[in-house]
Amino acid sequence: MMLKVTLDTNVLVSGTFWEGEAHRIIQLIEQKRIRCYLSKEILAEYNRVAHSSEILEKVEEHHLEIKSAVIKIIEVCFIVEPKAKVLAVEDDPDDDKILECALEAEADYIVTYDAHILKLGEFRGIRIVSPKEFLKSCF
Repeated sequence: MMLKVTLDTNVLVSGTFWEGEAHRIIQLIEQKRIRCYLSKEILAEYNRVAHSSEILEKVEEHHLEIKSAVIKIIEVCFIVEPKAKVLAVEDDPDDDKILECALEAEADYIVTYDAHILKLGEFRGIRIVSPKEFLKSCF
């Protein structure tokens, strides 16, 4: 059975534009060794962050590279429409969309750099780990 993951926006952005653990996870998704589930809300945030001035300043060939990166993520990930609303991340309720997506996808893992989400450790049977922990325990 293939592992199912939901990636937080910070992992998507890091894995798209820089080398490292997050990039390795994106590669595993592209190689179809794991399945990634995202929601429209996560994709909208990813697109917004990818086009932010902070990212644009760091990425050469700005617009074209970012547009193709966003399209690639959409092509290799499965999109779910969360039905249940969750109120679990007290310090940053905007992060609840990550949990909602993972719940709808029946994901095995949520992979994030976000301390507010990591602090939970798990959510309704879904393990919450950093990219480094995910790679160490699963690959």
